[in-house]
Amino acid sequence: MENPFESGHIKNYILAYISVVVIMVLFFIASTLFHDIDDVETKMFNTTVTEKDVSEDKDEKNEPSLMDEVRLMDLKR
Repeated sequence: MENPFESGHIKNYILAYISVVVIMVLFFIASTLFHDIDDVETKMFNTTVTEKDVSEDKDEKNEPSLMDEVRLMDLKR
């Protein structure tokens, strides 16, 4: 087996690495350059809590959980 440092293969590896990096940079530039956003839609979140929201949370806690419905099989040896 030849030593890649002596046979000149290292130059090919470096060129391949550089070409991959250049292609990645070109794709990044193309994706950001042609993707113009004119205006950004701002969203407002409702932070007020109503009585209805609180009562819904209490109802969910009273529901049976999945573990109440699951039963293990008996071991038979």
